[in-house]
Amino acid sequence: MADHRRRLLIIERAYRGALETQFADVLYLARELNRQQGGTDILLRGLAVTFAAADPGPAPAMTVGRRKLETLPAPRDSVRSLLEHGATVWAEEVDLAAFETGPNWLRAGVRRAGPADPLPDWSTYRGVYFL
Repeated sequence: MADHRRRLLIIERAYRGALETQFADVLYLARELNRQQGGTDILLRGLAVTFAAADPGPAPAMTVGRRKLETLPAPRDSVRSLLEHGATVWAEEVDLAAFETGPNWLRAGVRRAGPADPLPDWSTYRGVYFL
């Protein structure tokens, strides 16, 4: 019998190098796992909670020599896409406290993982992966 439980992806590292990840960043992997494996839940911890900010921020770009690269990952857009495609996204409340600047800071649909909304129960998942 097939195991249809979801997978839990835990993301803690927010920055892995713009050029190195421009074609396959960690949230791209999360989107593909969500699409291909029947659903994923994502827990953002550490600096990765900034991915869940409601403000899209400036478009990611950098200049190398005379060339401007505008194909860099946009993690806040990726979180929006994950939510639109049925992923559940949590941001750990302890880590949010270091970055939040107001009541509308967190993107709508992202759940706070803390006393009011407990962390996901790892034992209910098909697998737990640290990305």
